[in-house]
Amino acid sequence: MPRTDPIWLFDLDNTLHDASRAVFGRLNQSMTDYIVTHLGLPHDEADALRMHYWRRYGATLLGLERHHGIRAAHFLAHTHTLPGLEGTLSMPHVDRVALQRLPGRKILLTNAPADYARRVLTALDLASCFESVVSIEGMRVFGHLRPKPDARMLRIVLARLRLPAQRCILVEDTLANLRSAASLGMGTVWMRHYLRDNPHGPETGAGHGRPPWLCVRIRRLRALHHWRPRRPR
Repeated sequence: MPRTDPIWLFDLDNTLHDASRAVFGRLNQSMTDYIVTHLGLPHDEADALRMHYWRRYGATLLGLERHHGIRAAHFLAHTHTLPGLEGTLSMPHVDRVALQRLPGRKILLTNAPADYARRVLTALDLASCFESVVSIEGMRVFGHLRPKPDARMLRIVLARLRLPAQRCILVEDTLANLRSAASLGMGTVWMRHYLRDNPHGPETGAGHGRPPWLCVRIRRLRALHHWRPRRPR
C-alpha cells in the first residue's frame, strides 16, 4: 500500500449505520435502568442524570465513574447486552461496497465497548474492512477514562498505533470529536446522513455551515471515493 494513501479512522454509530433508529433508544433505556438499579434513583431522575453526564462529558459512563465510583467494565457489560441487536442493524449496500473498496488503511475508533463494536461490524459484514478496533476500553490516559473528544487520548492512540496525524482522516458524525482531531493535524469528514433521525443529539442546531477546521461534509460513505483529502482552511 503506497505511503501516500490515507489512514481512515471511522466512528461507528451514526457513521457506518443508522444507530438512531436501531440502537440508541434501547441503549438509553438500558443505561437509565442501570442507574436506577445501581444508584437507587427514581426512573425520571436516573434518565435526567444519564442525559446530564452525556452532555457534560460526552459519555454517561464518564460521569458515573467520576462521581459515583461505577466500574466501567461493569457498566458496559450490563448496558450493551442488547439481545437481538444484530437483526435490527442495516446500512446501504452501496456504502458497504464503497467502504470495502476505499483505498487506505481503516481503523475503527469508537466510544462503544469492544464486544458491541465487533457485533455491529460482523452484522454489517464489515469486520474484514478494519485492521483494528479502538474501543472505549482502550481510551484511558494515565489511568483515567478519556473517550472522544479528548485530544490527549487521540494523541496517545496515534502514538500507540504509530499513525502519523497528517495522513489520518477521522470520519465522524460528532463535531466535537472532529474538532479535536483537527487540532492534531488530522483530516476531518463530517458524516451527516443519520443526524436527521437524532433530533436530540449533540449536533442539534449546528446548521449547515462548515467550520474552518472541517475538511468536508458527506451524507454517504461512497462520497469518500470522489473526495481528495485536503487540509482544512
